[in-house]
Amino acid sequence: MKQVLTGLLLFGLSFNIQADNGLIQLKSPYSIQQTTDKLISILKGKGMTIFAQINHSSGAKKVNIELAPTQVIIFGNPKIGSLLMQCQRTIAIDLPQKALIWKDANAQVWVAYNDAEYLAKRHHINNCHGVVEKVKKALNKLIT
Repeated sequence: MKQVLTGLLLFGLSFNIQADNGLIQLKSPYSIQQTTDKLISILKGKGMTIFAQINHSSGAKKVNIELAPTQVIIFGNPKIGSLLMQCQRTIAIDLPQKALIWKDANAQVWVAYNDAEYLAKRHHINNCHGVVEKVKKALNKLIT
């Protein structure tokens, strides 16, 4: 618990919402770019692979649509993701992991990611509780 609280203080995110749609959403006191840079740095520092960074706002701008700052970081660790896929192959549609970073109408920056337990239920993973719990704890620690 102490490590989680330390992580919250270091990254500056605060728990706000765990919606019933399977997303865990956290407020960030930083700008979109600062939040993105900090998260990528933390993920890389923990040995995660950054597969892609998508700037949806830039894409929208190219087709003359205005979109508030919205980015997605796609990341993962094949050592863990592969174990989940061994449990239930359909979870591959939700892997690698993703973190959504956006600014709302009130200029609040948010970070959201998929709840590992929600994904386990979605894909009917019943025989790999240890792996799901490991993913849940890792995501919580990395994102917060």
